[in-house]
Amino acid sequence: MKFVINKKIFEKFEGLNLGVIIAKNISNKGINEEILNKIKEKEEFIRKNYKTETLSEHPKINCWRKVYSIFGGEPKKNKSSIESLYRRILSGEKIRHINILVDIYNLLSIKYMLPIGGEDIDKMQGDIELTFANSNEAPTILLGEKEPRQPHEGEVIYKDKISAICRRWNWREAERTKLTEETKNCILVIEGLHPTTKEGIEIVTKELKELTEILCGEKISYCILDKNKTDIEF
Repeated sequence: MKFVINKKIFEKFEGLNLGVIIAKNISNKGINEEILNKIKEKEEFIRKNYKTETLSEHPKINCWRKVYSIFGGEPKKNKSSIESLYRRILSGEKIRHINILVDIYNLLSIKYMLPIGGEDIDKMQGDIELTFANSNEAPTILLGEKEPRQPHEGEVIYKDKISAICRRWNWREAERTKLTEETKNCILVIEGLHPTTKEGIEIVTKELKELTEILCGEKISYCILDKNKTDIEF
């Protein structure tokens, strides 16, 4: 299996770097209170130091708004995953426990203000690709929805042989490949645009790898993908 980034993505969106973690034979059951407490601490920090009214002006939020505008993602209506997390926190909402993997990447996502997501690779077929949607993409059911919807032509999606697994780049993941307590093998992706550097992405990726090894265990590897290295085989 491969994860491949369409080279046209790098041509269209300069300065893109992705940290990719492949975790195999892991345990994703249970709750880690230390991680949940750290999430609460970060929530309190965010509420004290950020405001809803000016959040969209922050460089790490605004960069995704610009990208969404380029591919027709309607950023005022459809927020990037990191902007959605911050807005939920600023509205007083608490990030709830999902499972250990999701808790870990939610913590690092709000800590570093970067979109991070993960998928169960045992639920996928064929290679994974980050690319532009074509006009005949298969409809897919997204998290929190009951009816399948087709991606719009030209929007940035993650997909496998069956259908999209995440729409509008990092806006919303598919129900089919979500991480659960039963997940044994997964891919985690950290996404960085300017002003986040390649070195910055590597720092976050290493921290996510280390936490995943400590809390979930077993065979975990990582790499950084950019315009010079556009795929990883696992």
